[in-house]
Amino acid sequence: MVATSTVVDEILEWKTRRNAVILAHHYQDAEIQDIADSVGDSLELARIAQQFDGEAIAFCGVKFMAETAKVLNPTRTVVLPDLHAGCSLVDSCPVEGVRAFRRKNPDYVVVSYINTSVEVKAESDILCTSRNAVKVVNSIPANKPILFLPDINLGNYVKAQTGRQNMKIWQGACIVHATFPARRLAATRAEHPQALVASHPECPSDVLRMSDFIGSTSAIIDWCTSQAADEFIIMTESGVRYSLEKLSPGKKFYFVANENCNCSECPYMRMNTLEKLRDCLATLEPRIELPAEIMRRALLPIERMLAV
Repeated sequence: MVATSTVVDEILEWKTRRNAVILAHHYQDAEIQDIADSVGDSLELARIAQQFDGEAIAFCGVKFMAETAKVLNPTRTVVLPDLHAGCSLVDSCPVEGVRAFRRKNPDYVVVSYINTSVEVKAESDILCTSRNAVKVVNSIPANKPILFLPDINLGNYVKAQTGRQNMKIWQGACIVHATFPARRLAATRAEHPQALVASHPECPSDVLRMSDFIGSTSAIIDWCTSQAADEFIIMTESGVRYSLEKLSPGKKFYFVANENCNCSECPYMRMNTLEKLRDCLATLEPRIELPAEIMRRALLPIERMLAV
């Protein structure tokens, strides 16, 4: 405990010296969320990064999120505690495949989930998050065909919600959400029959069909907080427990294990630690560096998303 307190003190000291802000995703460890200036989902953190007035951003999340912050803040230093904190959705959607599709299908509007590399963002017409994906797709003229990438489960959910038939969906998936089995959710519901089910739209369709609410990470938090119910089954990454319990003391939250690790943690999100955060503020490394042309091209679809 003393060692952790010392590390926290060092982080706060370096944050002041660097005139930095610490942004943390809901899926980070509780100790990181606890010292962050802002905690949120991808959309919220993108907006906060855009409004920030300091000199440096320490982004406690995964690499694509830090890249987005850099695009929105090209003159500021953006650091990520662990540069290897990646994302299975990013890995499932290489930019070469997107470019090949665009060459063959120039009439398609490319809608990219924010969980993509900056290079893919630069090839996209507009971005979305799980919170605004339905709004983004509905903002596109009905006669325009769409390529939605890279998450197949989110894409299927958006297609069902919008009734959009002229929409192709990339075949990527989140290694956490896509491996939540409906049978385990059914078993957990049997154990807690009074509990309401809140699910992230990256979950498989059979899980979503069993859900009382479907929404982004922050939307799940808001919904659970506003409900009169006392028990909830949460079908997303378990780091969200920290915010849920802080905002809804006395309520009970149950998490279902996925097939990959028999847990509900993202291994990439958990690569960041307090020690790595301290070191990246002290050295301003590892730093997110992106080509100016890529940032210029990626900015337009990000701004279109933020406008929606």
